[in-house]
Amino acid sequence: MEIKQEQKKGEISLFLQAILWSFFPIITILSYAAIPSMYSLLWSTLFASVFFAAVITYKGKWRELKNLLLWKYSFFIALSLGVLYYGFFFLGLRETTAGNAAIISQFEVFTIFFFFNVIHGEHASPEYKVGGALMVLGALIVLGKDFTHFNMGDFFILIATFCSPVGNLYQQKARTFASSESIMLLRSILSLPFIFAAAYFLHGSLAPAAIYSSLPFLLINGILLLGISKILYIEAIHRIPVPKAIALNSITPLLTLLFAWPLLGQTPNIWQIISLVPIFFGVLLLTDNMKFKNNIS
Repeated sequence: MEIKQEQKKGEISLFLQAILWSFFPIITILSYAAIPSMYSLLWSTLFASVFFAAVITYKGKWRELKNLLLWKYSFFIALSLGVLYYGFFFLGLRETTAGNAAIISQFEVFTIFFFFNVIHGEHASPEYKVGGALMVLGALIVLGKDFTHFNMGDFFILIATFCSPVGNLYQQKARTFASSESIMLLRSILSLPFIFAAAYFLHGSLAPAAIYSSLPFLLINGILLLGISKILYIEAIHRIPVPKAIALNSITPLLTLLFAWPLLGQTPNIWQIISLVPIFFGVLLLTDNMKFKNNIS
């Protein structure tokens, strides 16, 4: 009973995180009106660092940062997620729509499943395997809708999905002995030098006026999306398997499509809508709301 209650807490945390995260591509694209992609990531990460530092101060958890193992894990988390995953994601959003980015990012279900269940050896039921395959199908429908060439934005989002498994593994490990806030603070701080170097190399210097123009979006990204939503996510994967958590997040593309319509004027196209069908059934399988008859795990 206690295990089920913990799993339910994880699913609730993930659902709340998915609602917040559905705004991430939209807010990020809106920030691009005044500043380049990597500077948007840089300032969003900086504001996230300030937010986590404030939370840790309030909760009195600075002592957790004395743990050298946490620093070791956080380095891999920062490199995999803070630098590579979000670096490619922010670059991709320059060249694609918020809806496409949200749908293609569901390919992460496959990369996570392959890493945790094939390489890392975690058990997966037939329902989870089919559910994961349906999530991949949803992403492929969007990628292959007019397959004459790769849209570079879509391609960057796809690359990003291959960068996250290692970071998710170390986040899950770190959460067994440290709080979500401490993990995210170190992840953000360790990411900043790499992101700053990439921003300066790709875009040169940036005028303060440009930062001020995008400040509301950068604050939302830093505090709500890279801040609170990531705490909810780490709390979720502390209670449920990472492959299941990633798959449950597949409600996000639908929400992003709905919100991007009025906020960005990006009307959902037929391929995006079709892709949501396999994603929907994938969610049912991965949340144990649909079972195969005579299932033999």
